[in-house]
Amino acid sequence: MMFDRILNMFTTVSNESHGSLFVVFAIGLVFGVIIQYSRVDKFEKIAGFAMLRDTVVPKMLFLAIGLAAVGLYFMVEAGYASYHPKPIILGGLIIGGTIFGVSMAILGKCPGTGPVSIAEGRIDVLVGAIGGIFGGLVFTVYFDFFKKIMGESLGKTTLITYFQGHENLVVLIFGIVLIAVSIVIPLRQEFDEVDLKQLEEI
Repeated sequence: MMFDRILNMFTTVSNESHGSLFVVFAIGLVFGVIIQYSRVDKFEKIAGFAMLRDTVVPKMLFLAIGLAAVGLYFMVEAGYASYHPKPIILGGLIIGGTIFGVSMAILGKCPGTGPVSIAEGRIDVLVGAIGGIFGGLVFTVYFDFFKKIMGESLGKTTLITYFQGHENLVVLIFGIVLIAVSIVIPLRQEFDEVDLKQLEEI
């Protein structure tokens, strides 16, 4: 039963039509370049963000979410993309969010920046990633048990479901507001030793 469940997990992912292997690789490559350029995979950036002393991460998040919201919505409308909203399960969100927060506090990484740090040779992040994969395996195998803890599903919903008939305008305003926030937030940075050496050279 355990192997069947794991096999079904891979089958489900492979059937979700996320595009060709080349497209996925190219998107990952661009993502890695952006992360490297902005240096948001550095512990100093994440810790500085948590202490409200570094604004590079929130500026990047607001800009990315704003652009993605507009771009993805209109690509879906045009038939070039699809998305699959997940159901709201409060118990699961609280427990998962707590584990996510504790993990970020320990590693100083998120699942997106972690692989970039591993590629840079960070063994501590590799250990954390192995722990995350093992945690995912435990969750998959014992899903029936965790399902009882997470509670009932409150259904799938999105922002535009509350603005029927004005979806395009709402998405545009939402995206533009987030992009504007990313521009308005003042730039403040925490520098690590590598950054400081580069500044000295300049």
